[in-house]
Amino acid sequence: MTRLWKLLAVVLAITLVAASCGDDDGDDAPEPAAPAETTAPADEEAAPATEAATDDVVDTQGCDKTYHVITHGDSGVFWSVVEVAVADAAAAIGCDVVYFGSNNDALAQSQEIEAAIASGSDGIAISLADPAGVTAAAESVVAAGIPLYTLNSGVNNYKDLGAVTHVGQTEIVAGNGAGERFNTLGSTHVLCARQEQSNVALEERCQGLAETFNGDVTSEFVGLDANPDEQQNGIAAILQADPSIDGVLGVGPNLPLRALAAGEQAGRQLVIGGFDLSGDLIDAIEAGDVAFTVDQQQYLQGYLPVILMHLQATNQNTAGGGLPILTGPGFVDTANASAVKALVSQGTR
Repeated sequence: MTRLWKLLAVVLAITLVAASCGDDDGDDAPEPAAPAETTAPADEEAAPATEAATDDVVDTQGCDKTYHVITHGDSGVFWSVVEVAVADAAAAIGCDVVYFGSNNDALAQSQEIEAAIASGSDGIAISLADPAGVTAAAESVVAAGIPLYTLNSGVNNYKDLGAVTHVGQTEIVAGNGAGERFNTLGSTHVLCARQEQSNVALEERCQGLAETFNGDVTSEFVGLDANPDEQQNGIAAILQADPSIDGVLGVGPNLPLRALAAGEQAGRQLVIGGFDLSGDLIDAIEAGDVAFTVDQQQYLQGYLPVILMHLQATNQNTAGGGLPILTGPGFVDTANASAVKALVSQGTR
């Protein structure tokens, strides 16, 4: 019971922080355990999404439960932090946890969910970037009597699926905050640049931007993270076609850097904002080249679902009360970039 009470205390503390959208000074980030078979990449750029990731199983002893975290993620700067968090949570509870990232392949993600059901999983957490492609498999989890959690994307769908709760941020609210920032920074026309075509969450970030921004918003898919040259050239072409654009919101951690290069290519001065974190992005914020980034604290999105699934399986605890557990939005800018930077290098922010 000692371990159980410790876990309850951890969830209570982190949930309180998460529900208030987090504090970006980084002082309260969980101290990570060394992840088994999970290493954050040294290169801060997103790895090419050439094929679906394989399972990473965190092997432990003393627990007869197995949990699954099955996402649409790749092995880039964002999802590598989620994977570190999953491994840290597995070490904390002493159970096996299988992590799988499908590299935006809804079919591969669905097949892995079905395989987890067949294996008799004790809890399954999924991201829902492509609801149309993954909903049928998600409904099978609930039909099999296995607790379902959603993370990162799925805040609009988790209740309909019968999931216990959602761990992540409300993307429209995050976009609202970005729009208010661009108002303060004096922009009049913002390009909302997207790195995925079928990700509802990214579209909602642009929608939220348009709701609060006082000027014009142009939302465009500019290419995948796996092809940085395509992204840069795509943004540069849009800038050259429309001289009124004076701001760019990249809805991922790599696009703000592409926008910076594209602005130089097009001979334009831009106000640039982003989403999520990387070492290079933090450097650009510290240098004053990027104004801000929206931080959804993805470490919590990997860590909390594992802890919550284990508490439900072993102590019949549930959290959220039917509402999502929010991990953001917070903001990183020149005021707190240096404090967050060290944690980014550790692979936990």
